[in-house]
Amino acid sequence: MSSQDVYTLPEREVEQQHSQVAGNDSQAATGGHSQAVAGDHSQSVAGDLPQAAESPGSSKQGERFAAMFLSESPQSQDAYRGLMGVLSDVLIKEFASSSKPYSGAEPQQVAEALQHRPVCPELPEEEGDVQSLLERVGAEVLRHSAVVTHPACAAHLHCPPLMMSAAAEAWIGATNQSMDSWDQSMAGTLLEEELIGWLCGLYNLGSSADGVFTSGGTQSNLMGLLLARNHYAWSKWGWNVQKRGLPAAACRMRVLCSEAAHFTVKQSAALMGLGEQSVISIETDDRNRMRPEALERRLIELEEGGLLPFAIVATAGTTDFGSIDPLEELAAVAEQYGIWLHVDAAYGGALAMSDRHSGLLQGIGQADSMTVDFHKGFYQAISCGAFLVRDKARFQSIRLNADYLNPEEDEDEGVPNLVIKSLSTTRRFDALKLYLSLQHYGRRAFGEMVDHTVATARATAALIREENGLELIAEPELSTVVFRYVPAWCPADVEEGEWSDELNNAIRSRLMSKGWAVLARTSVNGRRCLKLTLLNPRTEKKHTAIIVRKVIETGEILARELAASIVHKGEKTGC
Repeated sequence: MSSQDVYTLPEREVEQQHSQVAGNDSQAATGGHSQAVAGDHSQSVAGDLPQAAESPGSSKQGERFAAMFLSESPQSQDAYRGLMGVLSDVLIKEFASSSKPYSGAEPQQVAEALQHRPVCPELPEEEGDVQSLLERVGAEVLRHSAVVTHPACAAHLHCPPLMMSAAAEAWIGATNQSMDSWDQSMAGTLLEEELIGWLCGLYNLGSSADGVFTSGGTQSNLMGLLLARNHYAWSKWGWNVQKRGLPAAACRMRVLCSEAAHFTVKQSAALMGLGEQSVISIETDDRNRMRPEALERRLIELEEGGLLPFAIVATAGTTDFGSIDPLEELAAVAEQYGIWLHVDAAYGGALAMSDRHSGLLQGIGQADSMTVDFHKGFYQAISCGAFLVRDKARFQSIRLNADYLNPEEDEDEGVPNLVIKSLSTTRRFDALKLYLSLQHYGRRAFGEMVDHTVATARATAALIREENGLELIAEPELSTVVFRYVPAWCPADVEEGEWSDELNNAIRSRLMSKGWAVLARTSVNGRRCLKLTLLNPRTEKKHTAIIVRKVIETGEILARELAASIVHKGEKTGC
């Protein structure tokens, strides 16, 4: 019997199955199938998952395993439809329908609920009852998750995913394409290449540009500095770091970035063997942007001191303030000194979609490399990011070939294997969700969402500025608003700054425990502050006005509670 006989169904059987599937789809469109699924999800799923163990190699055992996977089998496809129906119902009940941004449960409460049963039982407690399983896990996990779609979930750069992105995740998970080699992804490889080409055009990186999808800003920033290091070592010393390791002079190599740059700049330097000490922080202006004149002055000092600056990291959207470094001026400095310019636009990259605000990225096309995250301002499900480089030849310094994965002859034959551009081998088909979202919603909608979040941040800053009990720390550049509760009074023998810090920390905790709002915290000039990250297009001024009022009211209540506890403690100690 040939391999074709083993692995390929007879043509007539395939036609019959496609006909049956089409009939099921037609029935679903008229309401018949969907009614059956809604009425008895557990029966359609559990009926196709036999539990009895058989001897190894038996045909029944094979059938049992086959029932666990989505395949050409009509029974498998019916089971999948039923499973997705249950998943949707539980997701809507336990997550999407929540009236709060968080349930308010304390960490130990959630942990206790998860610890009362084994992670991997020898046999399931309720064999085949998929609906009960999903409902239980939904109640234990989804119910106590951050409701990122809620207008009051405003702590981090943690976006609500577009519905089309969430839908694409079902395809990504079910097809399980791996983006390292052509023969594991086929059309997926070409779709990612198309998207990378579009992105290079969006950021004006030129005709020689290229890139690859990544897990996000951490990986992309590492890639930017890794390529910069390798390029510098080869250009200056003819030294191949990939083959020979770090040169002796590596201890003198330096990276420059602003004081407000993301922590992954230092993390990347540490991972590359250069150490955190190789990162030089440049002072910022009153808008938290890197000062070009300070950068140039430091470059001169470093070179005069025998040190070797090889990369400048500019930030387009700092985490706290959304500040955008003066990219054109920094690009001019980088060109003058022959230094690699990497732009971390993980946060601010989405501005390119806005007609109103895209000018804030002026000069980004002069970067040697850049980071952009789609699980921020492009509203994609985590994880989804990209690393772009202006000269695709720079990828040569990290390329590797393996005979079992991407042999060199593939390239001679024009077969694309994306692993030669990536730090990851196995990698998800994340490009699909961005592609479907762009196709479905179009550029204008993305730009309008960017504009809305920026406008909401500015309106919220105006509200805070008008409140006597609050201090606005900085005018928002993008969609983050940093502020601080300022208590009207302070107990005797308590330092005012410490009292205010304690209250700001307590306000954040109280708002979360009550399920009223999820806010972030940060420090500015050594003082604790609160932060609203208004990345959610559903959030409007009317929502942030409620949060602002809750902060003030909670601060007043906590001040009285904390003052009373201080007095009580003093009485007990006799002080």
